[in-house]
Amino acid sequence: MRILVLEPYFGGSHRRFLEDLEKILPFSFHFLTLPARKWKWRMRFSAPWYAEKLVSLSPDYDALLCSTFVDVATLKGIGPEWLHHIPLYTYFHENQFAYPVQVEDERDFHFALTNLTTAISSDKLAFNSHYNLETFLSGCQKIIKKVPDMKLDAVSSIRNKSIVLHPGMDFSNLDLIKRAEIEENDPIIVWNHRWEHDKNPEFFFETLFALDEEDIAFKVIVLGQSFERQPSIFNIARQRLAHRLLYFGYAEDIDKYYELLGQGTMVISTSVHEFYGMSIIEAVRAGCRPLLPKRLSYPELFPEKYLYEDDNFVERVKKDLQLGPLDNEMSRKLTQEYSWESLSSFYEQWLFVPSS
Repeated sequence: MRILVLEPYFGGSHRRFLEDLEKILPFSFHFLTLPARKWKWRMRFSAPWYAEKLVSLSPDYDALLCSTFVDVATLKGIGPEWLHHIPLYTYFHENQFAYPVQVEDERDFHFALTNLTTAISSDKLAFNSHYNLETFLSGCQKIIKKVPDMKLDAVSSIRNKSIVLHPGMDFSNLDLIKRAEIEENDPIIVWNHRWEHDKNPEFFFETLFALDEEDIAFKVIVLGQSFERQPSIFNIARQRLAHRLLYFGYAEDIDKYYELLGQGTMVISTSVHEFYGMSIIEAVRAGCRPLLPKRLSYPELFPEKYLYEDDNFVERVKKDLQLGPLDNEMSRKLTQEYSWESLSSFYEQWLFVPSS
């Protein structure tokens, strides 16, 4: 079976997802990609760009797989005629209804509407979490209600052709790391998220400042991708927690990154936005005990004992620091269902096209 993949934002988790699919599934994939930059331009312009490219492409494919950066409705409208004779699938890594903006008035609902028409125009849809699916359907319902004079009964049909497929993860190299022996009086807190406001770093670091003032024993490893513009709290934390820091920055080398995760006692998220949570799952696989907000995608990924409410966060950090890291058996039990070994058959079933 031959699958044509259109991904105009080929980087990060999108790239990792597709490269893993190509390695693991018994299908032949042909990628047409663009670098992961200028996402707004990608959403607005990739469909006509792809439509032009597909005219000269042999229509020898059994299915078409797109990400949500492709405006599928436009693509099918102006693309070559053969697009109407193969099934078109869209995988939602995110949705623009729930994607955070710093000021709600700044939200551009044209991108959310593109997600909506993409969902209507696709034959099958998969979402990386139930949280992603439900916030998308809720957003669709709300925006449809705002439309004057034109009511659209789309939400039920979108739900009927949607499933939740967590993105699989390859733990083979991560499982090879040697975990550090952590002394009882020296637990290590890991932060491994993008250095952006939606990960709520202010709440995280303010808590660490309070623990530091109480002279609670802990060290810190701060990982994750940073950008030219980043929340000022990171520079403040680098100075105020200098005596606590074991590492502070982006680990370019993946083996170094895994090694640092293996040193952790616990991994913390304070996010106000998360459609899935790959970085947390990786840290848990490496043995870090998770402490996660009771919101977003986290309640569907981990048992309630690992979740917290914001008003008792400081006390939960203190308590969990005393519990130590996870042992191998528990770290695997909590993460194995998110491995490609567990998920590949579901993807094969979703993408499979019966012969006519």
